[in-house]
Amino acid sequence: ASSYDHDLLQMSCQWQHWLGSGQRCTVIPGFLKQIDAGAGLVFAVTDDGDIFYLYDDILVNFPGNLNHVSVGPAGFWGTNKEDDIFKLEDGNWVKVAGKLKQVDAGGERYLVGVNQFDTIYCLNKDAVNADGTNLPFNPIEGSLMYYSCGPYGCWGVNSHNKIFLRLNVSPTNCKGSSWRPVEGRLVMVEASTDGAVYGINDVGQIYRRIGISLSNPMGNYWTQVNIDGSFKHLAYDAGILWLIGDNGSIMSCKMPY
Repeated sequence: ASSYDHDLLQMSCQWQHWLGSGQRCTVIPGFLKQIDAGAGLVFAVTDDGDIFYLYDDILVNFPGNLNHVSVGPAGFWGTNKEDDIFKLEDGNWVKVAGKLKQVDAGGERYLVGVNQFDTIYCLNKDAVNADGTNLPFNPIEGSLMYYSCGPYGCWGVNSHNKIFLRLNVSPTNCKGSSWRPVEGRLVMVEASTDGAVYGINDVGQIYRRIGISLSNPMGNYWTQVNIDGSFKHLAYDAGILWLIGDNGSIMSCKMPY
């Protein structure tokens, strides 16, 4: 057997069982750089920019070459290695004016993202749905290296791993009103379309925010998700946590909540 097969077998032995905190994790063959889940879909990219979607835990190739992808209520968006922005329309990638390194389509039909200088931008719902490529991106005060939205607010982390929640964001006011600092340190944070928020710290541990609701968008506290390994990226949707290990390995975990 190849070293690739041996690595997969070893990971399967470690992960294909019920863990102490109640989740069941399964290894998915392949290696990825980044993954995103939303609106019942899961898309991902490799280090070489190849795009894949997951179907029955199998990676299926998708046309195009991107560095980062996001799927959700705002559609399917991505950026390439030159930070060009693309939107999938009628099965074709359409280049949109502007530069972003990371985008997130998980908000209620609005889009957010950050550029190479950690400047924050967003598109209102009407702009997301508009024809044309010169879309009116709105700048947002502050500086973030990663930004993600869900139904109860938008979450971000800056270059110092500090965590922030953006309040009063809506489809017609994607800029929101103000920032609220959140305790803890994370290198990335993801808000899902059902309101759950997960993050990864600088040593690859996973955390979930507990107590988030419409009346309490910041939630109450972080709790660590006890899954063996060190991880560099994650996504969550419909009860499934998707994880990418530091070496690019992939697994899905059915969460107990």
